[in-house]
Amino acid sequence: MKDFWISSGHHLLDRDQAGRLMVTDTFLKAYFARPELLPPEEACEAELRLHHELLAHNPRRPVGQDEIAALNDADARENWAFMIAFRDRLLAAPSIEAAYLELARSSAADTPPLFMNQLAQVVLRNTLDGEDDPFVLRAAELFYRTQRVTFHESALLLADAETIEVHEQNRHASPLLSMLGGPAVTELAILEDKNADSYFGRSDAFDMVLSLGGADSPARRGLAAAMEGWIRHLLAVEVTIEPVERIEDDDWAWFVGLDAEATRIGNALWTGKSVDPEAMENVLALFRLTFSDTAEARPDVGARPVWLIMAMTPDRTIRMKPQNLVAGLPLRTMAAAN
Repeated sequence: MKDFWISSGHHLLDRDQAGRLMVTDTFLKAYFARPELLPPEEACEAELRLHHELLAHNPRRPVGQDEIAALNDADARENWAFMIAFRDRLLAAPSIEAAYLELARSSAADTPPLFMNQLAQVVLRNTLDGEDDPFVLRAAELFYRTQRVTFHESALLLADAETIEVHEQNRHASPLLSMLGGPAVTELAILEDKNADSYFGRSDAFDMVLSLGGADSPARRGLAAAMEGWIRHLLAVEVTIEPVERIEDDDWAWFVGLDAEATRIGNALWTGKSVDPEAMENVLALFRLTFSDTAEARPDVGARPVWLIMAMTPDRTIRMKPQNLVAGLPLRTMAAAN
């Protein structure tokens, strides 16, 4: 079996009999070793002691608000407050999956996006364990990595935003690269059948470009498959998700925006408001979701499709919110991972 996304830390976690991820001390210590929590040389004694005790000894040790309030640096107090609240949520939940569901349904807005993205990656890594289709895996990166959109030679290309930023900085530093012309995305490898197997050796580099293509493209089918697995793993609900070119439905039963921009556009259409043509051009992909067992859906939805919308922001980025897929579905009962 080929490994991928080692940076998710999935190998640091245990699994229960149902295959759910269980928090370990090693996993928690990896968080406390992150640069954001590493005390600088001028850190106060209280911060140095807190960091040492959690990293070197007991990462589950209770940390009170008074202990955080005693830290001299305001940024340190904020970072530690977020980290300890996040850690305590993980420890209180029966699994990583259950913790993610709780955050998705109640407190995602109060949780730093970095934490939500990291949880999404490791849960998705567990969801897709054994997956050998690079198009599914590369498309699934949208769940936790911001993408930059480029239209080039009639192709719709998605590249990792951080990777593109590095390439653009290198261009500014090199007059020769600047003279070559063309968007920075053209300097990266586009995922194709002929190079697909190389994905596994570079999955943590996030340096392969995804050509989104039409409704029948491997990229869109891959994203649909990743979303099906995500819903199955987290909610124990079977759905079929199909890429479509357009919504041929005058009376929507339900929709889910896969990102904030898509939610904004969908809400306007849902309420009968007009959406300017420029905003509609930001819609990049549409999907039709149907429940395998219609009894899983709310009675007012039943066998009718749920439309999934993905859009880019005006600055041509995609910031997918996979929590919408588990918090926004019209389920008859709120199934939960245990």
